[in-house]
Amino acid sequence: MNTVADLNLTRFMGDWHVLADIATPFDRNAVNPLETYKLAPGGVVETTYSYREGSPDGPLRERNLKGFVSAESPAIWGMQIFWPVKAEYRVVYLDDDYQTTIIGRTKRDFVWVMARTPAIDPKTFATLMTTVQTLGYDLSQIRIHEPMRSLQV
Repeated sequence: MNTVADLNLTRFMGDWHVLADIATPFDRNAVNPLETYKLAPGGVVETTYSYREGSPDGPLRERNLKGFVSAESPAIWGMQIFWPVKAEYRVVYLDDDYQTTIIGRTKRDFVWVMARTPAIDPKTFATLMTTVQTLGYDLSQIRIHEPMRSLQV
């Protein structure tokens, strides 16, 4: 699975709203998740995954993870969910303005479609979903988060 060719890691940092995903077992009850990336020394990306548990009014939960940037490419990370396991995390799509991205895995078991804002234009979202399908993911497995779910035509 190819990655973004020229990822500017510093520019990629910040908040990313998860618009749609194939969730990990740890994330299946997450509602309106947000990933926040902060570049730390030594090629480590401090990652905060925050979400509401179970419903939009559910308790706010947060998990802290670490992304270890590969020497091969800044678009390939080993995301440490728990020690010592580092899950593959690949930036496979990123628009030129760093506003939308797709994170995938070569196993095609998990995927995250994210944007800098909680919702994007439905046509742009549809294009992202087509890209996800082109990458080999089964769209029937995708979970679409609010408010994108309400914007679907």
